[in-house]
Amino acid sequence: MTFDDGPIPEVTPLVLDILDAYNAKATFFCVGENVQRNSAVFQDVIARGHAVGNHTFQHENGWRTSQMSYLKSALKCREYVDSKLFRPPYGRIRKQQANTLKKQFNLIMWDLLSGDFDVNRTPEECYNGLVRYTKPGSVVVFHDSLKAKERVLVALPKYLAFLKNEGYSCAVLTAENTQKRTK
Repeated sequence: MTFDDGPIPEVTPLVLDILDAYNAKATFFCVGENVQRNSAVFQDVIARGHAVGNHTFQHENGWRTSQMSYLKSALKCREYVDSKLFRPPYGRIRKQQANTLKKQFNLIMWDLLSGDFDVNRTPEECYNGLVRYTKPGSVVVFHDSLKAKERVLVALPKYLAFLKNEGYSCAVLTAENTQKRTK
């Protein structure tokens, strides 16, 4: 279970409460600028036993950002987010950017996207898509952002109940348990 784009004080604490209610752990890929603005929320993520990863400083799209600017953003984010894990915003990263970042980070993608960021989707559509494609070892993406709030706060508890009923558990990603995923 992963979350992108936070920490956001209006959303992240509510997501953390839902995860606590289901005794689920997750990895939060944080935007450095949001960590800088909301350090108490970021510290709460860590204090509650979740992992964190780098999601650039300003959520840059790798396809639209120069090599140097993209790398500087990842390194600036690392000043606020101490992690070997990196997820490119939008999943968009050029091969040269990826090759350079792999020297310092484990690049983490996903195989299930909740779609909670899409204002044209309902929470039920987000949930149904996840349930349909969940399999052992899936890396699921939700978003702890204002844009996703209406959908994530409804779909997440339903999805966690589904996972529990199906015998799945949620675990944090670490540099060690992601080695095989990044090769």
